[in-house]
Amino acid sequence: MNGNSAAAHQNRQLRGEASLPQLVSLMQRAYDRDLAGYEETFLARSLERRLAATSLDAAAYLARLEQDGVEAETLVRSLNVGYSEFFRNPLTFALLEQVVLPGFADQQAASVRAAIRVWSAGCAAGQEPYSIAILLADLAASRVEPLPFRIIATDVCEAELASARRGMYNQRSVQNVRLRHLNEYFSRHGEHYAIVPRLREWVDFSIYDLRDERSNGPPTGIYGDFDLVICCNLLLYYRPQTRRIILSKLRRCLSPRGLLVTGESERAIIENEGGFRALFSPAAIFRLASRGR
Repeated sequence: MNGNSAAAHQNRQLRGEASLPQLVSLMQRAYDRDLAGYEETFLARSLERRLAATSLDAAAYLARLEQDGVEAETLVRSLNVGYSEFFRNPLTFALLEQVVLPGFADQQAASVRAAIRVWSAGCAAGQEPYSIAILLADLAASRVEPLPFRIIATDVCEAELASARRGMYNQRSVQNVRLRHLNEYFSRHGEHYAIVPRLREWVDFSIYDLRDERSNGPPTGIYGDFDLVICCNLLLYYRPQTRRIILSKLRRCLSPRGLLVTGESERAIIENEGGFRALFSPAAIFRLASRGR
C-alpha cells in the first residue's frame, strides 16, 4: 500500500469509527437490527469494508443505508463470521476424542441419562458439529453397549444453516479430516465431499440468536442440560456486556458435569468473566467453577 492509499485507508477508517453511533441508531430505527453488542473495532472494520466496496464516504453511505434495505442486509451478513474448519483446533479435538467424550460415555452408561447431549453454538456451515458427530460415532462403534447421543447445532445465519444441512464441502474444507474418517463419513462427488446421511441424522440444525435475552437456550434444546457446549471464536466479536449475556446463557444450559469449549483466543475472556474453571490448561476447555475437582 503506497503512502496515498495508506492515508486514504486511515482516513476512511477514522470516519467509519466516528460514524458507529449513527450506524447503530439507523439500523435499529430503520430495520430493527441491533448492532450495539458488537465489539467496536470489529464493527468499525466491517463498516470500513462496506465503505470501500461502495466507494462512498461514511456520510454518503449512511444516507444510502437509510433507503437501501439490500445494502442493510449485506452489512448484517458481513457481521456473521462464518469461517470454520473440521477439527479446527487439533489439541482441543484430541482431548475431546481421548478424554472428554469417553468420560461422558462412561458416565452415561453408569446412569439413567438417556443420551449424551451436545450444543454447537454458532455452528456456521456445520464443520464443528459434524466433527463432534464423527468422534461420537467412532466412540459408539467401539463400545458393546449402545451410546445414544444428540447434537444441537445453532447459528443466527439461515444461509449458513442451509449449507450445514446440505453437508457438502470442497477439498480444502476437509483437509484436516483423517483419511479413515473421510472414507467412512463422507461420499465423494467430483471435487466435493458430502456428509453421509446417517451422520447428518445425528445433528439437528436450527436458527438461534445467542444474544436473545428472552430465551434461556435454543428451543430445540428443550431444557438445556447439555454435557458439552462448544462456542468457538464468537465471543471475541462482541462487547463485554453482550459476552456476559451469552456466557450466562451457556452456564445455565450446562449440566452439572457439563463442559464448555471455546476458541484458544477466548481463554482470557472466559477467565476474566468468571463462572468457569479451566479443565485442561493447554486447551480452552472449561467446567463450571462451582464444581469440585
